[in-house]
Amino acid sequence: MAKKKKVFVLDTSVLLHDHQSITSFEKNDVAIPITVLEELDKFKVGNDSKNFTAREVIRFIDKISGQDGLQNWISLGKSYGKFKVIMNCDPDKMNAEDVYARGKNDHKIINSALCLKQEEKTRDVVLVTKDINLRIKAKALGIIAEDYETGKVSTEELQTRAVRLIENVDSDQIRQIFTKGSIEEDGILGEHKIANGYYILKNGTSSSLAVYNSKLDQIERIEKEFVYGVKPKNSEQAFALNALLNDNIKLVALQGVAGTGKTLLALASALEQHKKYHQIILARPIVPLSNKEIGFLPGSADDKIGPYMEPLWDNLKFIKAQFGENEKKHKAILALEENGKIVISPLAFIRGRSLSNIMFIIDEAQNLTPHEVKTIITRAGENTKIVFTGDVNQIDTPYLDENSNGLAYLVDRLRGEQLFAHVKLEKGERSELANLANDLL
Repeated sequence: MAKKKKVFVLDTSVLLHDHQSITSFEKNDVAIPITVLEELDKFKVGNDSKNFTAREVIRFIDKISGQDGLQNWISLGKSYGKFKVIMNCDPDKMNAEDVYARGKNDHKIINSALCLKQEEKTRDVVLVTKDINLRIKAKALGIIAEDYETGKVSTEELQTRAVRLIENVDSDQIRQIFTKGSIEEDGILGEHKIANGYYILKNGTSSSLAVYNSKLDQIERIEKEFVYGVKPKNSEQAFALNALLNDNIKLVALQGVAGTGKTLLALASALEQHKKYHQIILARPIVPLSNKEIGFLPGSADDKIGPYMEPLWDNLKFIKAQFGENEKKHKAILALEENGKIVISPLAFIRGRSLSNIMFIIDEAQNLTPHEVKTIITRAGENTKIVFTGDVNQIDTPYLDENSNGLAYLVDRLRGEQLFAHVKLEKGERSELANLANDLL
């Protein structure tokens, strides 16, 4: 028996999260309220990711509309369903603007879904939105409402796969790793074998930190070494430095709670390798605090972005503080800053740049959408290394969660690829107080 087709009503948050969302519902039909088109029009101007996404959606709708109007169902193509725009309307029985308040776009969107539900009596009408409160309001009025699931990953699975302790390894094999530096894998890792996977090999009191080299099918020893004045304080940090310094790994994801050293390690590794790259770029997405958009904050552009970039400057200051003012490495950092070889910038300011011969570090990557992460990576040119750092449990944007953010998506899709490495940092090293807060608050 063929499955009954559904009608999915998308709100603005879904379209801005994924500009291809209209074609993500197989052969089911998709509709958007006219209010959503009005909101897209407001978002189309600007250089932020949501502005680029809004323009992409508008172009797509214009392309599929052809010479016809959008008030009637039009085909999205052979492999998809149909599409139309729902006009503003007042549903017969239940009106969201009467129940909640008049004039709010969210309530107009709910009314559009209610009207479509009256028209499509034989099919389920589903409102799809990233806005949790909108979903609750819609459900209260009898509308099926769901989150946009495309691109979501299982963080529970990611947590499980992050465990890399291999016990009861033969003592002779551990000894060979120490004396030779590497050994043939030969089934030691079992089902946990994965390209660029990091492991603690253990037998009683004997243990070794190791990485699996899939090209050579070898397990290689990892040493804890100083990198530009920074020494790893635990095994996870040693793993992270190995990935950051490995020329064969072009893409690194460092995941971990506050104080685990993600950004510091990435920056120290970049400084250690500064001669390999024309430029080091540190960037982070700007997430407005207390609902104050950056455009409404006082001062020049530099004044506005300063508070958002301060954590990156703090890490650079910490590394400089490891050396005296007359030491060679201290002077080298100052020279890199003066010559524009190391740049700290909001992520939006990087858009459109060529990413060749660059070490590119993106901090707070959990605040990026999967599409934004893909856009960054696809701009990578020759001799470019990209590092994403973040904590999937500390998301500051309203329409992302631990399952749908770009960092989790990246790890889920690319783990096991030869060019990619993922390290989960679990032990906080900032201070005892920071550890206490992470554990108990």
